[in-house]
Amino acid sequence: MSESLTRRAVLGGAAGLTALAATTGSAAAAPAGARGVFHGKVVAITGATSGIGREAALLFAAAGAKVGFCGRREEQGRQVEREIRRAGGDAVYLRADVRIPEQVQAFVDGVARRYGRLDIAFNNAGIHLGKPLHETTVEEWDDVHLTNARGVFLATRYEVPHLLRAGGGVIICTASSQAEHTRPGHSAYSASKRAVQGIVRAAALDYGAHGIRVLSIDPGTTDTRLVRPPGIPDELWAQFKQAWGPLNVYGLPRMAEAKEIATAVVALARPDFDYLSGTSVLVDGAMSIGRPMTMPPGFPIPGQ
Repeated sequence: MSESLTRRAVLGGAAGLTALAATTGSAAAAPAGARGVFHGKVVAITGATSGIGREAALLFAAAGAKVGFCGRREEQGRQVEREIRRAGGDAVYLRADVRIPEQVQAFVDGVARRYGRLDIAFNNAGIHLGKPLHETTVEEWDDVHLTNARGVFLATRYEVPHLLRAGGGVIICTASSQAEHTRPGHSAYSASKRAVQGIVRAAALDYGAHGIRVLSIDPGTTDTRLVRPPGIPDELWAQFKQAWGPLNVYGLPRMAEAKEIATAVVALARPDFDYLSGTSVLVDGAMSIGRPMTMPPGFPIPGQ
């Protein structure tokens, strides 16, 4: 097993879900003008050009929401925007880097201006770093925290005034199972996600009386570009996932798919959960309650 795959592959990256599935399906299946559970609601999502954020944008749009989303990769953002619109949904991509305050504010204000309000925010943008603490540079540490923790702070800071004007709403932030159950070589990443949990809990106290629910979702290892090393062929990656699952996830012996995490996010934004706030919802297939993570022995990685 190569060191890069070992480091990156360990990213810790119910009734409401049943009801959600009945009202959403997939974005591709949503008829034009469909009235879903989020009809008339406006959603802002950071980091939605791929992975969990992308799937959440598709699901919210399929359920009737108007979706504004951002990310740094413009080509992928435009593709997601077109996919939603072709399916009859309403979405707009606005390029923004969550490390830059002016861009975050312009994104949030732009979504609210385009659609007239803001009701739900999914602060999802994040990056991963797998290195022992003493090998982590100051620049790397800062970049992880600027993206993962300060990015959530900035997005929340600019979203709250719009939610207050709307009379309430929901903010969901992506933390990680590693905020509670960290792995070797993840000091910067785990600390940044623990900070996200702290922001969520404090914000829930600040704004609960104003009708704003704030919570985090803590995914387990999920098949996204943050976990999959670049250049790994599809067949080899599928073999790795098949071997990795039973070794690491006792409850549901496989790696999560991005849509599964996004489905949980969208479900938690529903009014069904109107008394859920200030907490972190662990969605990891029971990985965290099993034994420590194990890499498949002797797994053939090209070039090793």
